[in-house]
Amino acid sequence: MALDVEDVIAGLDPERRRKIEEKAAELIAEEMTLRELRKARALTQASVARELGISQDAISRLEKRSDLLLSTLRRTVEAMGGSLSLIARFPDRPPVELAGIADHDARD
Repeated sequence: MALDVEDVIAGLDPERRRKIEEKAAELIAEEMTLRELRKARALTQASVARELGISQDAISRLEKRSDLLLSTLRRTVEAMGGSLSLIARFPDRPPVELAGIADHDARD
């Protein structure tokens, strides 16, 4: 008989289960859509739109896009109270933060 993952988790020691759940939450938090990020920051589309000086509808469309200009992404993240950095990852070296690409000075 095949084991169900829920049964395996239910059979774990409570401390082990808690650690697994914490790690899962951490991994999930590492990747979010713009919409999920905005919601996690407890912000509305209208409040982000006001900060950017655009319409709520424009935020809705922006959150659905899969291809954004870095300058647009940077301004959107900043409107949510964050900052944007761009990291390049290669198999043969540690990650590298790219300078000047998403910075204020590099826009337009």
